[in-house]
Amino acid sequence: MLKNHTIITMAGLRIFSGLLEVCAALLILRLNRVDTALRINSVLAVIGPTILLAGIMVGVVGLSDRLPLTRLLLIYGGAFLIFWGTRRL
Repeated sequence: MLKNHTIITMAGLRIFSGLLEVCAALLILRLNRVDTALRINSVLAVIGPTILLAGIMVGVVGLSDRLPLTRLLLIYGGAFLIFWGTRRL
């Protein structure tokens, strides 16, 4: 049985993200237009990293009572570097 609210929240974010992706794919197939598909994909390109960052934040907050401050800062720094490194692809 799931007891940890952090795990439930992280799993919920992933489920929401997956459902959003599937719904977007079905919408792209239904509309059958390249320009609309590109717009839908661009919206997903913004939402995906936001959900990723939210999941990381929830996980780090869940670990904050067990990790020293230096390790927490390294985790936040790593997440920042992921976004910084991919900002102009």
